Amino acid sequence: MAAEPVNVSEFQELARLALPKMYYDFFSGGAEDQQTLRENVEAFRRITFRPRILIDVSRVDLSTSILGYNISAPIIVAPTALHQLAHPQGEVATAKAAATCNTIMVLSFSSSCTIEEVATSCNAVRFYQLYIYKRRDIAATLVQRAEKNGFKAIVLTADNPRLGRREADIKNKMISPQRKNLEGLFSTKVTSDGGSNLEAFVKETMDPSLSWKDIEWLRSITKLPILIKGVLTHEDAIKAVQVGLDGIIVSNHGARQLDYSPATISVLEEVVHAVKGRVPVLMDGGIRRGTDVFKALALGAQAVLVGRPVIYGLAAKGEYGVRRVLEMLKDEFELTMTFSGCSSVKDITRRHVRTEHERPLSKM
Repeated sequence: MAAEPVNVSEFQELARLALPKMYYDFFSGGAEDQQTLRENVEAFRRITFRPRILIDVSRVDLSTSILGYNISAPIIVAPTALHQLAHPQGEVATAKAAATCNTIMVLSFSSSCTIEEVATSCNAVRFYQLYIYKRRDIAATLVQRAEKNGFKAIVLTADNPRLGRREADIKNKMISPQRKNLEGLFSTKVTSDGGSNLEAFVKETMDPSLSWKDIEWLRSITKLPILIKGVLTHEDAIKAVQVGLDGIIVSNHGARQLDYSPATISVLEEVVHAVKGRVPVLMDGGIRRGTDVFKALALGAQAVLVGRPVIYGLAAKGEYGVRRVLEMLKDEFELTMTFSGCSSVKDITRRHVRTEHERPLSKM
């Protein structure tokens, strides 16, 4: 019998073995040369700790809150597409694992399971990820369904006027299944002249004219708080605050859109400084260890979102695998807090880390 995985990387290897190549490549791949994909992970490795000693860490509290909702640790489940390609139970298994771990799941717009199936699977705080299509009535319908089914916030993904060039999907002729949430709204069957039918589907449906002025329309159709996902610059962070959004997620879409976008951890501080505490800032991209979670919080994030590791856990061991991935990250995060002299999330400060451009401080 194979040994139980002891870290996220080992779950990734189990997922690779469990999944058909087309699906593993779909989940694990990035855009073009995959430079940003590698850099999302590598950039964390260049940040080191400034651990503090002789501080009472006999009790360490990982809990925090996002938009007023309490969670057991600042680690939430990122929106990722088509969980049933990883496991037959799909997002229902992921939702149950997130609920068991007392954290928030952001359900993908492109989920295999419907909003209603996930909502009725277990009692938990969930957010809903939204793409805005050329046909605005589709977005309006989905937002209303999410609101009716108890979702607590909308996460607008704003970095996809088109689909990034994901070469593995093109080579594999990746076939994207019908999206159950869109059934009855319009046909999601698209044929492609070679390459990925996902690319053809996005080209036909996504709205490249979407702009900041459309935030006002989105606000008009929901009372839920709205977070914007896909911010990588000081300028866009300021704009997000100006138009009245309720939170920002620093994200490069898991390195699946524009290759050579910066690693998210490398621009997190730029966004945090622009926002000046007016709204919560979260980040995703490259989180593979509890140490990464600590680094993100030290640089100003209120929480991190975890995408691929959740999929790897799901593919390898279903609901149990997702739970184990979240527990591993929490356990590693707790250990990092302990060694750094932080007994609560509020104790984590900028002085606990050193980025690659900083010289060691001779005096504080």
